[in-house]
Amino acid sequence: MTKTNRPIIIWLFTGALLIFFMVVIGGITRLTHSGLSMTEWKLISGSKYPTNEAQWQEKFEQYKKFPEYKEVNNHFTVQDFKKIFFWEYLHRMIGRLIGVVFIIPFFYFLLRKKLSPSLIKKTLLLLAMGALQGFLGWYMVKSGLMERPDVSHYRLALHLFMAFITFAYTFWVMLGLIYPNRNQTVKKLKTPLYLLLITVLIQIIYGAFVAGLDAGFIHNHWPKMNEGKWMHDTVTYMKPWYLNLIENPSGVQFVHRYLALSILIFVFYIAFKTKKLNLTVSQNWAIKLLLFVISLQFTLGIFTLLYHVPVVLGALHQITAFFLLATVIYTLHRFTTK
Repeated sequence: MTKTNRPIIIWLFTGALLIFFMVVIGGITRLTHSGLSMTEWKLISGSKYPTNEAQWQEKFEQYKKFPEYKEVNNHFTVQDFKKIFFWEYLHRMIGRLIGVVFIIPFFYFLLRKKLSPSLIKKTLLLLAMGALQGFLGWYMVKSGLMERPDVSHYRLALHLFMAFITFAYTFWVMLGLIYPNRNQTVKKLKTPLYLLLITVLIQIIYGAFVAGLDAGFIHNHWPKMNEGKWMHDTVTYMKPWYLNLIENPSGVQFVHRYLALSILIFVFYIAFKTKKLNLTVSQNWAIKLLLFVISLQFTLGIFTLLYHVPVVLGALHQITAFFLLATVIYTLHRFTTK
């Protein structure tokens, strides 16, 4: 890391950290069923938090017009509404802050000629990804303000996946600046590590499917599902068969739980493959960290399921998924770049 790159690294790290916080708050928003409390999408005027009872009542009356209140929360008072409004408001404000944190320093570094042509392209892509993420957030919420009092699990997965991808790419660009002198590529690990990355990303999508379909509230046993079965009868009831993989809560949970086990075994396999290699210090730490994080995430997943997805465990499970992706990206960078 050079002194010239240090301010850019701090900028990218700040952006990545804010994306992390946004995903955490987004997870809490989902777990507390707060995501549909703000029924308007106003970039500027929507930034004002209600400060008196009249403003709160106005927001509450707007909320009453939509399916979630009419079909699910018709027992709510203004005080109940305030609790769910807070989390969605905080989620959106962090999103706006991320936009400011990425855009203003970008133009500053650009005007001061601190960005190389390659870095300009990479950071422009990051800005585009951030803009797309904002659109996907609106697109997701919109699906829950129509007939169904819940967002589409497909749109939820797309929104969450984009947040993880934006973070991963930000982190990758930052690592390139931190480690200008790369390690020698370990060819025998290149394919397994890329496969691990792809599998973890698929698992993140399935985590969103589980959240969107409330699939964590069924089959709350481990290692078998209900009735002592490794595959419950409800896993395959939908026709055509492939809908069980994407729309059936039992099927989605089945994929998520056994994909987790597969990832755990795969990480230990990768670690075993490194035993006879002459690793650098950073490579050695990457493997150790990968083993620790995947073990923690696997354990958290089991307890989250067994305890019927309490908010704290659900949030910790999503937070650790973030750390797992970051660790995979770091390991990939340390082993596959020259």
